[in-house]
Amino acid sequence: MSDKTQISKKTIVVLVSGNGSNLQAIIDNIAQQRINAKITAVIANQGSAYGLVRAENAGIPALFIDHKSFSSREEYDTKLALCIDEFNPDLIVLAGFMRIFTPTFVEHFQGRLLNIHPSLLPKYKGLHTHQRSIDAGDDEHGASVHFVTPELDGGPVVLQSKVPVFEQQDAQELAERVQQQERQMYPLVIKWFCEDRLKMFENKAVLDNQILAEGGYAIG
Repeated sequence: MSDKTQISKKTIVVLVSGNGSNLQAIIDNIAQQRINAKITAVIANQGSAYGLVRAENAGIPALFIDHKSFSSREEYDTKLALCIDEFNPDLIVLAGFMRIFTPTFVEHFQGRLLNIHPSLLPKYKGLHTHQRSIDAGDDEHGASVHFVTPELDGGPVVLQSKVPVFEQQDAQELAERVQQQERQMYPLVIKWFCEDRLKMFENKAVLDNQILAEGGYAIG
């Protein structure tokens, strides 16, 4: 692989809805020159999202587009796509963005959309993943970074990290341990993408010219 200094710096737009702890991990990794990229905008659908404050503190343009101001999901996604296109990013990172996209939106940015989901996909798509894992009596739980496709949490997985599920552990405790893994694995996958090592091809995740297995590259 070529030295990263010979690869042009990628631009990233990050979408958030809440606290933005994964956003902060990405900001920190870029500041430490572990990721050869620049975040050109952070966009939130919630005005109270602390991720907007994190962006402002880092000198990154922070935008709020209220989904409640639009009469349909299609109208909101059209506005959001137009806003993202103004920044012409190489990559769009979903960092706790709590919206389900229309197929048109996803197809417009196909291959440039990454998401992190708090389960070992394909298990527990959707919400309340930690409690569902506990209720099922799982021995292990974790998180998955995947490319976004029109199927909810159904895109090809790039990387998974596992944590053990301890007896008498509640969902909040499990969530905190999973989130610790998320803050390490998400910047790593973004680094791969920004070094031109990672891409999506024919609905498969490809790393270093090798098609990844269904569960992606597993760590932990």
